[in-house]
Amino acid sequence: MNSPKNLFSYPAHRPFNGKPAPFLPMSRAEMEALGWDSCDVILVTGDAYIDHPSFGMALIGRLLEAQGFRVGIIAQPDWLSVDAFRTLGKPNLYFGVTAGNMDSMVNRYTADRKIRSDDAYTPNAEPNKRPDRALVVYAQRAREAYPDANVVIGSIEASLRRIAHYDYWSDKVRRSVLPDSKADILLFGNAERALVELTHRVAAGESIKEIRDLRGTAFMVPRGWLPGEDWAEANSTRVDTPGRVEVHADPYEMKTKEPSSCGTGDATAAPVVVEKPILILSREERQAAQREQRNKTVIRIPGYEQVKDDPVLYAHASRVLHLESNPGNARALVQAHGERDVWLNPPPLPLAMDEMDGVYDMNYARAPHPSYGKAKIPAWDMIRFSVNIMRGCFGGCTFCSITEHEGRIIQSRSEPSILREIELIRDKTKGFTGTISDLGGPTANMYRLACKEKTIEESCRRLSCVYPTICSNLGTDHSKLISLYRKARAIPGVKKILISSGLRYDLAVRSPEYVKELVTHHVGGLLKIAPEHSEEGPLSKMMKPGMGAYDRFKELFDKYSKEAGKEQYLIPYFIAAHPGTTDEDMLNLALWLKKNNFRLDQVQTFMPTPMAMATTMYHSRKNPLRKVGADSEAVETPRSGKVRKLHKAFLRYHDPDNWEIIREALQRMGRSDLIGSGERHLVPRHAAPTPGLIALERRRETPSPEKLAKKFGQNKPRAGAAVIRTPPRPASPARKTTPVAVRSGRK
Repeated sequence: MNSPKNLFSYPAHRPFNGKPAPFLPMSRAEMEALGWDSCDVILVTGDAYIDHPSFGMALIGRLLEAQGFRVGIIAQPDWLSVDAFRTLGKPNLYFGVTAGNMDSMVNRYTADRKIRSDDAYTPNAEPNKRPDRALVVYAQRAREAYPDANVVIGSIEASLRRIAHYDYWSDKVRRSVLPDSKADILLFGNAERALVELTHRVAAGESIKEIRDLRGTAFMVPRGWLPGEDWAEANSTRVDTPGRVEVHADPYEMKTKEPSSCGTGDATAAPVVVEKPILILSREERQAAQREQRNKTVIRIPGYEQVKDDPVLYAHASRVLHLESNPGNARALVQAHGERDVWLNPPPLPLAMDEMDGVYDMNYARAPHPSYGKAKIPAWDMIRFSVNIMRGCFGGCTFCSITEHEGRIIQSRSEPSILREIELIRDKTKGFTGTISDLGGPTANMYRLACKEKTIEESCRRLSCVYPTICSNLGTDHSKLISLYRKARAIPGVKKILISSGLRYDLAVRSPEYVKELVTHHVGGLLKIAPEHSEEGPLSKMMKPGMGAYDRFKELFDKYSKEAGKEQYLIPYFIAAHPGTTDEDMLNLALWLKKNNFRLDQVQTFMPTPMAMATTMYHSRKNPLRKVGADSEAVETPRSGKVRKLHKAFLRYHDPDNWEIIREALQRMGRSDLIGSGERHLVPRHAAPTPGLIALERRRETPSPEKLAKKFGQNKPRAGAAVIRTPPRPASPARKTTPVAVRSGRK
């Protein structure tokens, strides 16, 4: 894998005068105050503009500003008219369009397909400030406003919808957002490299329609298009066979030519065999030739017209996409959409540590745009005292979108960069009282963890580094993270450093010293972790560890809490109705919760998000973690509303409102022995709860997560199994923001 050009090595497009804009302009008046007559790039976003590196448009905007480009922002425009898209005039280079830090459908709808009553990324949490499928709507409006302007799309909505994908809200397979949005190019993943190079090349006069060699980009091309004569196309069935496949002709078999139709050939003549000299190559030369051939091979996955009607082919395409996700060995992919192809270049190369530092060290105002006045923006309130220390996740949880968007390779900031940001929060962020709410990322304890050998990392095709067991080639030394924690809490003016990101506890138990450091100094009474389930069936479809890892972590947590003289609690998250979950699985989980005195106050059912492997299971009822075929493993998936409601009810077995549906299920399952008023029973026999019984249940009740949060002075935790959480990173588990998206999922 060639070393990429450093993100900050490009000559500035304009000389930098040493004074970045206080905020990127959102109006003509702000442009005039900066002395601008036009913007080079106009970024359109579905979120409020908050100038902080946790918010995609701010990070991308400031990065382009540092390259010498004039960047304006159109935030949450009125999509019912083109006027809002003409606010800043026509961009000199392109419109950069994003739905915001979340997929707009996840942002607007619950797992039950009900519209949400608030939006954490909007002033005063006002709902309905963005349309459904905002990326497509915004891109179309930008094109309508200026038909000859270039349109570039990105963000998590673009990343997860870059190929044909199952859409939960319409319950069908939809096309890639590229043909629907009419965009010139799509940037997926962490897009800084592609974005900076693309912008400089367009500024130099290169046509955006001719830029086809950038990693992390996708675009429409004529059917069968190849970048050059030395490229070859391979069918995806050569990578992974979806059931019965026609036998391909042996390329080394010599066959007699058919008689020539022009009348000049001799049908009886023997075939002409051209002998080529045999080349003797060294092992290194053979490997180099194989790499060159691989790098110039595009894999054709089944087209949209095929996968929309064939769940097996859909599952096959999903599996191949995930197998081709390691930047070290991924090949280009192509998928037919009608008469044209969607071409996907290999994923972007990760940022080096100095590049990560540069991205986060830029001159952010670290505040919402002044135009919002005193309005409260929940997403900002959640993250303003937190610091993002890394990106990526090698966990590979199938319900999570982090890996699809950010990749498995961890990208970490340096200690000095992180400590500088803590000092900036202390000195410049209003309302700081001495507590840093989080030092984290998609996963709290993957900071600076990596494969022991770069060559092994670049050749690996595992979907997870920690499932079914932790890979022997993975470094699990937490000493650098421990060092960071100690230096961070030693900063003058900092009273407390909390760790609120999702914790990978199966990694943490490999370092008891880390668990001791965490529990002794960085838990504010509650620590949220995500076992997700107690049963092997659903856990195997999630690619999550068994409860043995949870038990080992809890033992260490309790031990070190006691040694520190602290009353502290673990708050576990669980997920209902995940693919591969049966009624019996949910019953066993309910019994585990009762045995361990857990009474969850808020729970959420599985939400199928675009491109996630669990979503593939939900739609196709096939397991893409293995080779997919018509006769391959079937995954039973809770799909009906009644079953999903039952699974959710099992997680709240103690709620009288759920007793009737649970009682009916227990009778149907032949488990009437669990109905009664004893300690071993799950629900009472009474058809309706009586005041006396409710009083008895309240006396038995252990503190809920909400009550514990109030006791320890923390914000109300979002209990349950919310796979996509509304507010951004990093103040709660796995709410981590990339340059163009909030990371979806948790560890």
